[in-house]
Amino acid sequence: MPQQPSDGYDWLYDGKPSTAPRRDAPAPPSQLPPPNLPPPGRRAPAPPAGGRPRSTRRWWIRIPLLLLVLWLVFLVATPFWALRTTSRVDVAPGGERPGDQPGTTYLVVGSDSRAGLTPEEQAQLATGGDEGGNGRTDTIMILHVGDGPALLLSVPRDSLVDVPGYGTTKINAAYSYGGPSLLTQTVEQSTGLRIDGYLEIGFGGLVKVVDAVGGVEICPAEAITDPDAGLDVAAGCQEADGATALGYARSRHSYATQDIQRVQAQREVMGSLAGEIKSPSSVLNPFRYVAINKGGAASLTIGEDVSTFDLVRFARGLSSAMSGDGLNCTVPLRDFSVRWDAERAGQMFELVATDRTSDIGDLCTADGLPASG
Repeated sequence: MPQQPSDGYDWLYDGKPSTAPRRDAPAPPSQLPPPNLPPPGRRAPAPPAGGRPRSTRRWWIRIPLLLLVLWLVFLVATPFWALRTTSRVDVAPGGERPGDQPGTTYLVVGSDSRAGLTPEEQAQLATGGDEGGNGRTDTIMILHVGDGPALLLSVPRDSLVDVPGYGTTKINAAYSYGGPSLLTQTVEQSTGLRIDGYLEIGFGGLVKVVDAVGGVEICPAEAITDPDAGLDVAAGCQEADGATALGYARSRHSYATQDIQRVQAQREVMGSLAGEIKSPSSVLNPFRYVAINKGGAASLTIGEDVSTFDLVRFARGLSSAMSGDGLNCTVPLRDFSVRWDAERAGQMFELVATDRTSDIGDLCTADGLPASG
């Protein structure tokens, strides 16, 4: 029996020793693959410049992005948080209502509520004490926001209208008789406008909001001293704190036209306040932003269906109406007796109801009387 080759495979090579490497023999060091090769088709990553790991560089990019996201969350969450403290009221009016109309129409009410005021504050602000019941409305405005210019329309509180169930009487009596619901019904039936949102602020609320924004600008044409409103101001533009702004919005006995002039001062205060609220400093200063949202939400009474978005749109519309881009007017009147001019008022209400505020023109006057000349 022939002897087998030592490796057992020499017979395949004509009996000569095989030169092929054995499978179990280790490869020469020069034939070993280099360590940490990248996958086929990909190049090895270049070392970072300066020797700093890429993950560290990305972290410094992420920090500003994270802060921006947190800031946006803060801006959005704060109004929703503050809105939880806002009082809500059912203002759904009785009777037949006007149908849906284009744009959004708000009823803005300044009541004589002393809620939240201590007896000392009532004395300081010359408001007197609460007289019980629903109180009265010193301020009634209609704000319309749509495709045309924003419109802020004052309704003198002594306007004679038909109050459902009570006959012809002053419009602010509707609030005394039936609160926000009856007042909304009265405004809708008197104007033909459908009210989409209701906002009410009391004496103390106005003071707190004005102080939260750091004051508002007022520009009385003449010096005013009115002890009944707790007001003593010089003529000309000036910064007013909450107490002064409230007195300016309430004063009427110092004017020859009384309530007709007062509604113009009320629009001035509201417009200036809205301008301060939407200013960049109110957003960029977190302490001021929280104070405005907290003070405003706690001072307001709103309809049950008013959302945070409605409040933002309201503030923007109010500011626009008092700027050169909008309209601020008084309901068209026949004379200083504050009786409405049926023809001119009817034309204005029709234009608002159809969202054609750009066509109002000379129907819009500061005191409600026909434009001269």
